[in-house]
Order: sequence, then structure tokens, then C-alpha cells
Amino acid sequence: MTASSAARKKLAARLKEPGLISAPGVFDMISARIADGMGFDALYMTGYGTVASHLGLPDAGLASYTEMVGRVRQIAEGTTTPLIADGDTGYGGLLNVDFTVRGYEAAGAAAIQIEDQEYPKKCGHTPGRRVIPIEDAARRIKVASEARSSKEFLIIARTDSRTALGLDEALRRAEAFLKAGADILFIESPESEAEMEKIGRSFDVPLLANMVEGGRTPILRRAELERLGFKIAIFPASGFLAMGAALRSVYGEILSTGSSKAWPGELYPFNDFSRLMGFERVWAFERDHAEL
Repeated sequence: MTASSAARKKLAARLKEPGLISAPGVFDMISARIADGMGFDALYMTGYGTVASHLGLPDAGLASYTEMVGRVRQIAEGTTTPLIADGDTGYGGLLNVDFTVRGYEAAGAAAIQIEDQEYPKKCGHTPGRRVIPIEDAARRIKVASEARSSKEFLIIARTDSRTALGLDEALRRAEAFLKAGADILFIESPESEAEMEKIGRSFDVPLLANMVEGGRTPILRRAELERLGFKIAIFPASGFLAMGAALRSVYGEILSTGSSKAWPGELYPFNDFSRLMGFERVWAFERDHAEL
């Protein structure tokens, strides 16, 4: 059994067990390595964070399939925790969706998220999003479901229709996506706990909640999400927002004082970080192969 196959089996099995799956957003190999060693049931490769980290650009359809599948492969190969990967709209038409799903599966992801926005897409908690007609969106999910080589590679169907078209249309689309072959439903940007409760009452399949600090959806605790009927909660922005605050703080200290010596924040111990990055193997290799 390959590592990616084992990860998919692990995620599929975990979905059948009780309790919420909380998946932190990872966006580069530092965030992925740290999260991977902490015991999470799944990691979430955030499109917003990955584009920001890799290109320094907004999550507005500017990254290509090639760039994103490369990040999927890098993170999946460098971790053992099941990886849920943001596949945007599939990066084009239906043939692109087919190609994207096959590519993400081959790259080692355990699940792919496909959404119903027009291409190019925008971050789900920013204004100006537009969705394609429901029939076209359902075809997108049908193609995604049929493209995978294993049913253990899960299809997460996301609709961004709540903001512009209302919750009832979002629920109608989620039902269509379920009939088209989706394994997990993701209704983006509900704007109240009452809306989230209605989503939970409407479906008896795994539901995903997107917890974006500063976004349109209220941030809820584990017990509240479980009570409302959600199975997965992703936290795509927590890592890069925390990192941004920490970097601004320590860089500000260096700018104002010329040194980091008096900075009151917490630093990852240098030796521990070196081990996290794999230096122990380098040290062992050098000991074993040192020139006499």
C-alpha cells in the first residue's frame, strides 16, 4: 500500500467515527511539517495561503494548475497526515476539472475541494464572487467524481452561492452536488449560527465548515459545530494570520531596536527547528560518510 493510499483509507475511516475533524490550514512546508507532527486527523492545503506564500498574490485565480498541483505533491510527500487540497474550480472547463482531479489524486492528496464559482475564482470570504449555473456546477462535480481512480479519493463539493443568491439556493445546489457524486458538502460563507443549523438539518452526509477568522461565518467551538451537524472544520487562515502577526512583531523589534534580544514573543527553538527540517539525517550522514 502506498503512503497516499494509506492516508486516504485513514481519512475515510475517520469520517465514519464520531467527533469533529479539525483541519488546520497549511500553506508551505514549514506549516505542513509543524502541523503534521501534532496528531491532527487531516491537514487542509489552503488556496489563499498557498498562493500568498508561493506567489505573494491574492487568491483570485492567479495561480495555475501546474503551480498548485506542485504544492499538493510537495506537501503530501513531506507529511503523513491525510491532506485535503483546494482545487478551486478545476482551473478551467470540464476537461480541466478531469485533469485536475486526476493530478491531485496522483500527487497524493486524500481529498479535493471543487467549487461552483466562475473561473477565475475569488476567495470565498471576499466580495464580488459569481457562480456558474446550477446545471453546469453539477456537471463539474459529476466529472470530478468520475475522474478519480479510487472512490477513497474524496470529492468535496463547495458552493459559493449563499452570498449572492441566498441560503435556499445554496442548499439546492448542495443537493444537486450530492446527486452528482460528491462525498462531502461545503456550503461556503453562511452568515449566522442559525444558517449553519439549517445546513446541518438539511443533509445526512459529511458537512464541512470553513472557520475563517475575520470572515463572514461565525467561529464556533468544537462542541457547537458537532451539535449543528458538521463533520469537518477547516481553519485555512489561522496559521498564516498568526505567522503574519508574529513576523510583524519580531521584525518591528529588530527595526526599532536593531536587535531581537529583547523581543518578548516566543521563538521556536533553533535546534528543534533544525530537526523539524531534517537536519538529523544530514548530521548522521556526515558522521557515517566522513572522510578519514
